[in-house]
Amino acid sequence: MSKATYNTTPIGGAGYFFRGVSLAMQPGTRRFVIIPLLINILLFGAAFGYALTQLDDWINGWLSSLPGWLDWLSYLLWPLLAIALLVILSYFFSTIANWIAAPFNGLLAEHLEAKLTGEAPPDAGIAAIIKDLPRILHREWVKLKYYLPKALGLLILLWIPMVGQTLGPVLWFLFSAWMMTIQYVDYPFDNHKIPFNTMRDALKERRGKSLSFGSLVMLCTMTPILNLFVMPVAVCGATAMWVDHYRQPMLNRRQ
Repeated sequence: MSKATYNTTPIGGAGYFFRGVSLAMQPGTRRFVIIPLLINILLFGAAFGYALTQLDDWINGWLSSLPGWLDWLSYLLWPLLAIALLVILSYFFSTIANWIAAPFNGLLAEHLEAKLTGEAPPDAGIAAIIKDLPRILHREWVKLKYYLPKALGLLILLWIPMVGQTLGPVLWFLFSAWMMTIQYVDYPFDNHKIPFNTMRDALKERRGKSLSFGSLVMLCTMTPILNLFVMPVAVCGATAMWVDHYRQPMLNRRQ
């Protein structure tokens, strides 16, 4: 059995993203990164590329609904609306990619956790993935149900003149950062069949760490080129966070 590699140095939430970069490139991990990486590149490369070509038309169409006496605000609102649309589109594309890659992201988190803790890696092949597929997809649906009502409320806020165009993008970004953390940290939680609500409450106890990790994931997801590689890196960083802060308390509670 290999020696456990728990991290004993304090590290911020954003630091776990950078740790995920190094973990994703380690021997023994790279082979589990390939499929999530290919899925992310194919989906984000096509969808995000198209969205960027349409962004200017979408925003100008939105601004054309402003009353004439507020035309002077268009110079201030354009960048805010661009940020809001990029955040919405980034999370939308990321959600689709994660639905498709969920079984492989769970497998990556499972093997990386074994590597970090020094435990024997699970002997799980394609048959085990297929067997777990209904449970994995149900968990993705639970996350989507948590997301949709809040996203709808924020979407309505965006259409409120002045308030929506100024406060809305900030709230969208913070909420999307929170959801990014939930999305990726949930893989190791779900591997241990820990309920979604328990996972969510645990993340709230370290809200600052959760938001700083999710914010960096969100920024990279909004950035062309970087967004092609963000998924497996985020899974690795989130798994390291799970091992350092959540694994032992959660397993102790189940004993």
